[in-house]
Amino acid sequence: DLGIATSEDQCMSGDQLDRLTVEELAKQVDDLRVFARVSPEHKVMIVRALRSKGYIVSMTGDGVNDAPSIKSADIGIGMGITGTDVTKGAADMVLQDDNFATIVTAVGEGRRIYDNIRKAIQFLLSSNLAEVVAVFVATMLGFTLLRPMHLLWINLITDTFPALALGMEEGERDLMKRKPRDDKEGIFAGGVGLNVVLQGIFIGVITLLSYFIGHYIETGVWEWTFKESLEGMSMDGMTMAFLTLSMTEMFHAFNVRSIHHSVFSMKKQNKYLWGAFGFSLLLTLLVIYVPGINTAFEFAAISAKEYFIAVALAFTVIPFVEICKLVRRVKNKNKGL
Repeated sequence: DLGIATSEDQCMSGDQLDRLTVEELAKQVDDLRVFARVSPEHKVMIVRALRSKGYIVSMTGDGVNDAPSIKSADIGIGMGITGTDVTKGAADMVLQDDNFATIVTAVGEGRRIYDNIRKAIQFLLSSNLAEVVAVFVATMLGFTLLRPMHLLWINLITDTFPALALGMEEGERDLMKRKPRDDKEGIFAGGVGLNVVLQGIFIGVITLLSYFIGHYIETGVWEWTFKESLEGMSMDGMTMAFLTLSMTEMFHAFNVRSIHHSVFSMKKQNKYLWGAFGFSLLLTLLVIYVPGINTAFEFAAISAKEYFIAVALAFTVIPFVEICKLVRRVKNKNKGL
């Protein structure tokens, strides 16, 4: 009547379970929907059969006889109102309202948290890889791209606040429509590892390009004999590189609001991320343009032209990531994923 099973072949009683081993039950368990008149030992047997098939098994219950199977399941769920202390003690999760719909809410929240952890990791690692790439190339070519205090400032301000804001991101629209992920899947699966590498290299390249443009505007020299033309340090180049790297990371934080979907398709806004963006931008402008502070940071008060060039270069990270996302979505669609 409830529609859980469509025929009696999809049902099994405790007497029938007594005649089976866990291995034999595992061969039939995909076709079964209802188990009736079962003992605590039978419940543990069902859990083990399902787990042997590679399923992530959840078990709910409220009585003492449910405790063994709740303990055996991947996720044991006890009833907070009607459940016994033994059951609640064995459970991984306790429903305070005894409402099964709360389980769905909890699954959604778990997926949202896991998503946000991956987003923050992608953002932080790609940003730090960009710094490594840019500074390494500059060092190999014999010029100073950024001072240690500049990198420390970027890590403390333009990395930290957006990363924290990403942790407050709401769940994406298809969050509960996705297939369950493989429990053996690493945190870099699904393209996150490749994203980190591609985005890190791209940000590093445009940071170096910003330095070269600043150096050219300051000196009028645009030569590719780096050892001669970029010897030492360019104040304008360094300032532009710092501004570009800082702004790129701020823009990039909006990119990783979704790992797969276009940021322009997201209807809800993250007010915390906008707040982090504004705060980071204000502090970045202060260290560049406020007399005394910019001197301490060895920055030049760059012209409006240099400022907009640096910001324009930083903004290119958004179309770059959007194109990468589009390519991956097309490939996944062709594969039927």
